[in-house]
Amino acid sequence: MKEIPHIPVLYREVVQAYAPCMEGFIIDCTMGYGGHTSLLLDALPNRKVIGIDQDPTAIAFSTQRLAPYGDRVEIRQGRFSVVAEALLGEKKDQICGILADIGVSSLQLDQRERGFSYESDTLDMRMNPNAPLSAYQVVNEYGQSAIETILRDYGEVTNARIVAETIVKKRPFESSKELSNAIFHLMPKGKKIHPSTLVMQAIRIEVNDELGELTRLLDAIENSKLKKLRVGIITFHSLEDRIVKQRFTKWAKNCICPDDAMRCTCGNNHSIGKVITKKPLTAQEDELRANSRSRSAKLRIFEINK
Repeated sequence: MKEIPHIPVLYREVVQAYAPCMEGFIIDCTMGYGGHTSLLLDALPNRKVIGIDQDPTAIAFSTQRLAPYGDRVEIRQGRFSVVAEALLGEKKDQICGILADIGVSSLQLDQRERGFSYESDTLDMRMNPNAPLSAYQVVNEYGQSAIETILRDYGEVTNARIVAETIVKKRPFESSKELSNAIFHLMPKGKKIHPSTLVMQAIRIEVNDELGELTRLLDAIENSKLKKLRVGIITFHSLEDRIVKQRFTKWAKNCICPDDAMRCTCGNNHSIGKVITKKPLTAQEDELRANSRSRSAKLRIFEINK
């Protein structure tokens, strides 16, 4: 693990999840700095991995880092929902697995110039530095009502109205640190996370359309009509996990008749596979000690098998 600059969460669980994939490609939708990709390539010598990322820095780093694997790895740049949908059509039955780690990488968090951290001297938060929307625009240009909705829906901030009102009154802001300091006194104390974390999370989700990306990826998988595919999604907060859990439950249902139907009229044959993880997989004790950021990670796995 020492050679991996960004420690991938749930590394054992991810490798075990894709061990049943006997041949073909695994799509790593969120390649980042190559953590999960390299682990899969090392542990599963008969598999190939297609890594996707929208961050040019991650693409450049992983292109060099993964070069020793030769033609066993292919790298594509872009939003993972778009690229994965194209690959599902292009590669079709050659795809044996899809992995997505829905969250910001440790290196992105640690690079203060990216603006993800509450200690950052910038206000950016774009996973793709060339994307048109940044945190600066969200914080300084969105209306109070829109900011309140973002904080409530994406950060589950309990006093979203007051925080949004404060942001609007005190703006403009030039940095995440400045924003954090302005709202710090309004946030609940005593939790393990920094008080401003949920606000930063909400803004980051809006900037990168993270929930929309996840939903579009699940739509692409559902619409691909592939007969066999292992899907693993790692989430870091309840909003993402809820989306994945509900979609996996839908995929596993045979009967899709309304709940108040007197009898089944749909044919009772709509399931496309089964949920492998009845409860999400979480980090083991040694991983929690080595990587505190893994404490929120949850992995759910679904097996499409028609």
